[in-house]
Amino acid sequence: MTTQAKKKPGGKTITLTQTGSLYGNKPGMRETLIGLGLGKPRAKRELEDTPAVRGMIFKVRHLLKVDEKK
Repeated sequence: MTTQAKKKPGGKTITLTQTGSLYGNKPGMRETLIGLGLGKPRAKRELEDTPAVRGMIFKVRHLLKVDEKK
């Protein structure tokens, strides 16, 4: 049995676009980008706006473009 996270209806979402490459960065940044569902330049992902996601974005903010939606 697996449990899936339920999205709250009407919650804010964030669209992330990876703008930079992983090469030449600190070791933990690759794992953070993979945790966000990214990994290659120009990859896009829409995620729910939570404190955990915000913390990961803060760690790799120089490699991302962030668009907030309501």
